[in-house]
Amino acid sequence: MASLDSFGCRRELAVGKSSYVYFDLAAAESAGLKGISRLPFSMKVLLENLLRHEDGANVGIDHLRAFSEWLESKGATQREISFQPARVLMQDFTGVPAVVDLAALRDALAKLGGDPARINPQVPVDLVIDHSVMVDRFGTAQAFAQNVDKEYQRNLERYRFLRWGSSAFDNFRVVPPGTGICHQVNLEYLAQTVWTSPGEDGTLAYPDTLVGTDSHTTMVNGLSVLGWGVGGIEAEAALLGQPLSMLIPEVIGFRFIGALPEGATATDLVLTVTQLLRAKGVVGKFVEFFGPGLHSLTIEDQATIANMSPEYGATCGYFPITPATLNYLTSTGRSAERVALVEAYARAQGLFSDPDAEPVFTDTLELDLGSVTPSLAGPKRPQDREPLTEAAARFGRALEGDFAAGGERPRVKVQGEDFDLGDGDVVIAAITSCTNTSNPSVLIAAGLLAKNAAAKGLKPKPWVKTSLAPGSQVVTDYLAKAGLDKALDGLGFNLVGYGCTTCIGNSGPLEPAISEAIQEHDLVAVSVLSGNRNFEGRVNPDVRANYLASPPLVVAYALAGSMKVDLVTEPLGKGKGGKDVFLKDVWPSSSDVAKAQRGAVSPDMFATRYGDVFKGDDRWRAIEVAGANTYAWDASSTYVRNPPYFEDLALEPSPIGDILEARILAVFGDSITTDHISPAGSIRLTSPAGEYLTARQVSQADFNSYGSRRGNHEVMMRGTFANIRIRNRLTPEIEGGFTRHFPSGEVMTIYDAAMRYQSEGRACVVFAGKEYGTGSSRDWAAKGTKLLGVRAVIAETFERIHRSNLVGMGVLPLQLAAPGWERLKLSGEEIVSIRDLGDLSPRRQLMVELYRPSDGRIARFPVRCRIDTPTELAYFNNGGVLNYVLRRLAKAA
Repeated sequence: MASLDSFGCRRELAVGKSSYVYFDLAAAESAGLKGISRLPFSMKVLLENLLRHEDGANVGIDHLRAFSEWLESKGATQREISFQPARVLMQDFTGVPAVVDLAALRDALAKLGGDPARINPQVPVDLVIDHSVMVDRFGTAQAFAQNVDKEYQRNLERYRFLRWGSSAFDNFRVVPPGTGICHQVNLEYLAQTVWTSPGEDGTLAYPDTLVGTDSHTTMVNGLSVLGWGVGGIEAEAALLGQPLSMLIPEVIGFRFIGALPEGATATDLVLTVTQLLRAKGVVGKFVEFFGPGLHSLTIEDQATIANMSPEYGATCGYFPITPATLNYLTSTGRSAERVALVEAYARAQGLFSDPDAEPVFTDTLELDLGSVTPSLAGPKRPQDREPLTEAAARFGRALEGDFAAGGERPRVKVQGEDFDLGDGDVVIAAITSCTNTSNPSVLIAAGLLAKNAAAKGLKPKPWVKTSLAPGSQVVTDYLAKAGLDKALDGLGFNLVGYGCTTCIGNSGPLEPAISEAIQEHDLVAVSVLSGNRNFEGRVNPDVRANYLASPPLVVAYALAGSMKVDLVTEPLGKGKGGKDVFLKDVWPSSSDVAKAQRGAVSPDMFATRYGDVFKGDDRWRAIEVAGANTYAWDASSTYVRNPPYFEDLALEPSPIGDILEARILAVFGDSITTDHISPAGSIRLTSPAGEYLTARQVSQADFNSYGSRRGNHEVMMRGTFANIRIRNRLTPEIEGGFTRHFPSGEVMTIYDAAMRYQSEGRACVVFAGKEYGTGSSRDWAAKGTKLLGVRAVIAETFERIHRSNLVGMGVLPLQLAAPGWERLKLSGEEIVSIRDLGDLSPRRQLMVELYRPSDGRIARFPVRCRIDTPTELAYFNNGGVLNYVLRRLAKAA
């Protein structure tokens, strides 16, 4: 509870028979915060957060007045504020290393003389196990049970660790495997839109806010819950009670007009929005949607759009509270009391959308929903939307350009099968991901298309791996009630699990003969998935081209079997009687979809599925856990290891030393994603991580994935920069995680080179182009960088979350002042020095010195220090945010 109320805005709100304390924005405006009623809704939520936490230290009166100043500058104030979210959301890939860090913090605090029990979440934390299930089995009624069995076999050690965490830590709940994807569980159950908690003088009511360890935490912005993805490092600081340091953002208003036309889906809309906003440039900014077109969108449509905020680069994609918000809360089983509170609070606070009023925005852009057409995005980036009408032709051009596979190469026979394969064949068709499986309209459209296609006699091509992995158990309930589950099963889209699966890289292996044909002939195989990420090397190691599409288009491409087929003008295949069947013959109308949805989706489904959501199945409950304040680390474990971050940590930090005579570990181009830096998918036998596991008697069949082994720093540091598709300009002739060691000139893995430099006493730096660190909020992309001995990353631009993660691990992000590292003509032999690091200030300009031994030349060029706030500087000077928190707790003991 804040001790100050400088604007005298604490008030009581009566809702039915209940009374709540809240911080009244209108009263604050009357008391001196001029004009704040004209702020964007997302900014009002931030302002309320600061009013409620005003303490004269983290939040002072100048921070509050900055919101009035924002109206004049429209976001150019660059004022640092401290945001304190109501709660934290985690998934298991990013959650396991976070809990590992908490356990390690307890050990470290005990060594510093503190009470380990003080390491506890200070805000509610929910961890949803959703990233571990793989599509090993598919196309049969037994696929779900078999995949779940395999999931428990692979991940029992991790699950035992998480069960320990749920008993050892307060304020920490675990949603067991098989429930759904964290973002969909959040949307359908955890989120409340208005949050409540006990206060000194009554129950406090305030906007539901959160941060999550998955970048798609923004999905819940569609339900008017302000939140975004952060790295696990930042999330750990937040759950330990540290306010999140941020600059008051610019807010881009995105106006919708009109309504979606017949044949266009919410997926087509979000791909269009993603393309427009990525072109606009919204990295580090808030996006807020408004306009008369909102009334034609459902909350599920809004959630679909909000979900892909990371893909269009924004911190969040916020939607204001409308009557649709209240209807959704009711229809998903929230209590009548909660819904009444949401409406009363929103109206009292000026947070209920007024269709005739337009807030003040930094800038705006507009989209007529009627202009949206069926679309895909690919073959490598989610912002690369292309109309369905042009998809086949553009893929043909990509074959010649991106994939250097021009000309009509002959198809190849698949050994032991009666079919052949060629470039462009769709080998994975997956209905997956939180983005689209949260939206009944596109799931039911997929079911209706499957039903229509089956009636016409169509079947998927035999080389296509088909799967259905919803983000919620409610999905299979309403598909069954609509009678569409059997239609999808009939085309091979059987349930394979409730989780991220293909979208996170857990697509599972292709059939061996298909995989061998692709690898032997270097075929450009294709996946089509209803996900949000299609970066290189993410979906499957055998698949080079990946396309995002709506669930009904996923089914359509499974039927066509090739990206070369123009679905608009060419048949999907031959049906009964050898008759050509076209997409238009099986595509369901909007009215058919709406009718089926009305009859199938009901509130009792949500109440039933979420009635005992933390209980889990028999296997989960049977996992035995030994309760203790500190974790009993197993030195032989290949899943959960005590990380080295806090070894020999002193109570006071050492001064930051300059970077002197460092070596260049790697030089990368544009759009290097966190998947490139720290892959989540399969582990190759011959990789450093594979060799580590083999040396510990782990068979290749039990390697699992990088994502599932994020609790083991030994695996993850070996996997850093190990993506099979990453290209290092120091070894342009080789694809994958290789580099050239200097001065020897030897080519080796990046891990081996880093270890060699460490043995030589050399620090390392990395160079990169634009959008470095785009993609998932992957803390291991920063942790692994740190453990490889990289002191600084020098890039043209950074993606928001990864920049913050680097700072949080004590790695210096430096932004090139002049565009293009190419002008430096780096060979890798250069020796790098960066001075004056003991006197850093936020966003200070520094000079980088390059010495070339071959000719004795020295080059100097300016860079901008991308430590953006004083709080971030304090983290960096402590060697990272966790060191900072640990020292504070130890001193307070």
